[in-house]
Amino acid sequence: MREQQADYDSPWKEILSRYFKDFMAFFFAQAHQDIDWAKGHEFLDKELQQIASDAVVGPRRVDKLVKVWRKDGAEAWVLIHVEVQGQEEAEFAERMYVYNYRLFDRYHRRVASLAVLADERAGWRPDHFGYELWGCQVGLTFPTVKLLDYRQQWSAIEQSNNPFAMVVMAYLKAQETSGNAATRKDWKLSLVRKLYERGYEADDIRHLFHFIDWVLQLPTELEQ
Repeated sequence: MREQQADYDSPWKEILSRYFKDFMAFFFAQAHQDIDWAKGHEFLDKELQQIASDAVVGPRRVDKLVKVWRKDGAEAWVLIHVEVQGQEEAEFAERMYVYNYRLFDRYHRRVASLAVLADERAGWRPDHFGYELWGCQVGLTFPTVKLLDYRQQWSAIEQSNNPFAMVVMAYLKAQETSGNAATRKDWKLSLVRKLYERGYEADDIRHLFHFIDWVLQLPTELEQ
C-alpha cells in the first residue's frame, strides 16, 4: 500500500461521493435493491460531523452519512464506514455502535451501519458490538465486506463494469505489489488501459484514474 497515509480518506471519500449508487450495488446488493434511487440521495456531512466531534472511541477513517428513500416510501440513513488502516483496530466495532446510537439519539432516524474493511488481516472481521448486564442486552450487528475476499473473485470483477470493480482491483494490486515497483507499474498500466477498454465516459476515466494513480503510487522514474 501507499506508504504515506495522511491523505488516506480523501480519494476514498471522493470516489464514494461520486459513485455511491454503484458502491451500494457492488458491496451491499440487498440494500441497493431496497432503495428508491429515482428519489436521489443526499450526503449529510454536517450531521455526521456533529455526532462525531465528541466521539472518543478511536480515529475516524472514511465515514459517509447518506440519506436515501426506501421503495416503501420510508426515509432511511445509511452510515458508511470504510476502514482503510493497515492493521486491525480493537475499537472499530465499538465506534460503529457509538456512531449508530448517537445518530439515532440526536435525529431519531433509522440508521444502517455498513463497513468495508480494506486492511490486510484476513482474520479480522468485526461485525457486532454489544454487552449484557443483569438480563439487559444492548448491541449492534452490522454487515461487513472484506476487500481481501475479492482476490478469489478476480475473474468476476474483471468482467464487471461497475466502477467499484476498478477501485477494488487497484486496491488489491497495491497491496500485492508493495515493495515491487516494476510489477506495480505493469499493473497500473493494465488497469488504466481497462478504463478505456470498458468504454467509460471521459469524466469517469478522470475520476477513476485519480484513484488508481493515488493507490498505485510509483517512484518518480517509473511514473515518468
